[in-house]
Amino acid sequence: MTPQPNPERRSERARRAVLDAVFEVARAKGYGKTTIEAIAATAGVGKPTVYRWWPSKGAIALDAVNDRIGDSMDFPDTGDIVADLTAQLTAVAAMLTGDIGALYRGIIAEAQSDPDLAAALRATFLEPRIRRCVGRLDTAVAAGQLRADLPTRTMVDILYAPVYYRILLGAGPEETLRSPLLVETVLEGLRPS
Repeated sequence: MTPQPNPERRSERARRAVLDAVFEVARAKGYGKTTIEAIAATAGVGKPTVYRWWPSKGAIALDAVNDRIGDSMDFPDTGDIVADLTAQLTAVAAMLTGDIGALYRGIIAEAQSDPDLAAALRATFLEPRIRRCVGRLDTAVAAGQLRADLPTRTMVDILYAPVYYRILLGAGPEETLRSPLLVETVLEGLRPS
């Protein structure tokens, strides 16, 4: 008797192929010219398979970015908030200037006109990472490394605004994002007086 293929494994292979294909197609054509048809063809699956799991190109891209990043963007806690934020912001800048960043910038652009994608982006990508950052900043506030009179959620906005500004708008050289001076300068205003 010939063993029957396991449909769950076959589905996972197809899912993985689609997640990998969105990167491949976006790298070759750019995010704006990436289509469901091209993703399906590159993955070797039919369009119905793609639409069974994802409602749009943006949803595929978001799932692919989250899958590829995993927990790699977690916040270190060495006890030194400057070193920890420098390491984390450097990792974010590196991510945003590579293949993941190209897809992520496309997702952000598409989310401006797709409320479902915008909600998914906030729920699956932004909020979990913001909560981790707030947790790390709360620890630094408790240790007296950061001021206690400013909500840590606001501190997150202050820390990441320069990164998003430079990456999304191309405003300035990317190498400055990897500089400890950026973190040090921003933290000057967040330290207790």
